[in-house]
Amino acid sequence: MDRIQGLQLFVRVCETGSLTRAAADLGITQPTATKHVAALERRLGARLFHRSTRGVTPTEVGAAYYDQCKAITLQLDAADNLAALMQSRVQGSLRINCSVSFGRRVLVPLVLRYMQHNPGVTVDLGFEDRYVNLVEQGIDLALRMGRLADSTLGARYLGTNPWALVAAPGYLAEAGTPRRPDDLVRHRALIYSTVQGDDRWHFSSPDGRTVTVAVKGPLRSNNLSALLAAARAGMGVTALPLYMAHASLARGELVSLLERHALPAQPMHAVFPSPRQVPAKVLSMVNWLQGQFDDGWWTRVG
Repeated sequence: MDRIQGLQLFVRVCETGSLTRAAADLGITQPTATKHVAALERRLGARLFHRSTRGVTPTEVGAAYYDQCKAITLQLDAADNLAALMQSRVQGSLRINCSVSFGRRVLVPLVLRYMQHNPGVTVDLGFEDRYVNLVEQGIDLALRMGRLADSTLGARYLGTNPWALVAAPGYLAEAGTPRRPDDLVRHRALIYSTVQGDDRWHFSSPDGRTVTVAVKGPLRSNNLSALLAAARAGMGVTALPLYMAHASLARGELVSLLERHALPAQPMHAVFPSPRQVPAKVLSMVNWLQGQFDDGWWTRVG
């Protein structure tokens, strides 16, 4: 039994006048309680209780010791209650991390709407395309694309992030329109160096087969906005998530290609440091996000 438990036992013995009842209250046996009280008396070098057949009563030293111990246990209870209250309330600071493009185009408006409904929450929103260690960096919540690696992190599935193959009408007028994935070997590719296989693009054909095409071209970047700008400028064909491409597609600045051959859609997850004892502010944000990524969500991105 540690010192705090020992203090709690001593307080209960004083308040109940019985080692047996105090032991039952704390879920230990009466002999164990007797042993710990005796050890406490030896450590303090003072007798704390008068013992009789009717029970136990504190000595003068014991009564004075009780006053101090009772104050300590009340402070401990208050600290526990405060921690539980903060855990249950949707309030406090929430540190969120995600990729740059997704954060700026998708997450910012969602977070701003969430904050309007939850004024007790302040948000520290960080954008990075590199992998971030949530525990080391003190991140409460991250949004991640793709298959999650096995880990001790908590995670909630949010939805899928679909991709499309696109090019500008001017480029297609010059270079021709690809009709099947193999045609891409004769086209200028604008390559995203992070996902979709880098310079090997993978497609699912209508019959369920996976078709892989090695591509090459004038531009490679880890920034989706750079590839979007290059595609609109007619520099080549690129693969973009629909949340990046849909506005340009709607305005006719880009054309969707090979629509019967799908690029892999990425699963999206909200990830947090631990699956246990998740703070209310994190659960609240996760629950909010889970309602935002239904079919066609990318068409609502500004």
